[in-house]
Amino acid sequence: MKNNQELQSDVQNAIKWEPLLHAAEIGVTAKDGVVLLTGVVDSYAKKMEAENAAKKVIGVKALVEKIEIKFPHTFTKTSLEIANEVIAALNSNWSVPKDKVTVKVEEGWVTLDGELPWNYQKEAAKSAINYLTGVKGVTNNIKIKSESKDAIEQEDVEEAIGRSWSVDDSDINVSVSGTTVTLTGMVNSWYQKEEAGRIAWNTPGIWHVNNELEVDYYYAFID
Repeated sequence: MKNNQELQSDVQNAIKWEPLLHAAEIGVTAKDGVVLLTGVVDSYAKKMEAENAAKKVIGVKALVEKIEIKFPHTFTKTSLEIANEVIAALNSNWSVPKDKVTVKVEEGWVTLDGELPWNYQKEAAKSAINYLTGVKGVTNNIKIKSESKDAIEQEDVEEAIGRSWSVDDSDINVSVSGTTVTLTGMVNSWYQKEEAGRIAWNTPGIWHVNNELEVDYYYAFID
């Protein structure tokens, strides 16, 4: 079992291991599985890279992210310029249906709205703009409205999660209500929680996933 100092060290090393972050100064504190990230970076991509690296560390139960983005003084870009680049990035991504996503930019913060049939398209829309210069943050308000008329079967979702080698489904409970899938229970890493949610989102006919899985690394060692 990791104490606070060990978890802090593991997260720090995970962040340092990412090539994009070698020059970034990220502060890490850890207490009872809750990790706080602080510091200043010069791109949204670095902020996301630090967050994703921390999530993958075993023992992290929750993440509080307070990383600031500050661009060089010589760098300036208007909201209109950023909006045009975001639209171009979305149009060039084959996973994002054209003319289905609307964009708003305010002081570097991008808000995405619209309706798409699949969650992977929603995630692709956000990923398409993560590396654009001038972007300070992204609010992804895109809603999923599946075009499939098939009823969601609980057994199908359970079997899909069970097929994944990276997810221990022994303590994952699946419930279905209309077009909504709810996941409850326990997993031993944040990665497993997100992966179980991602698999559930692949279900034909789905509109919503309530991922209520709890993360507890230590439960895996309890007989």
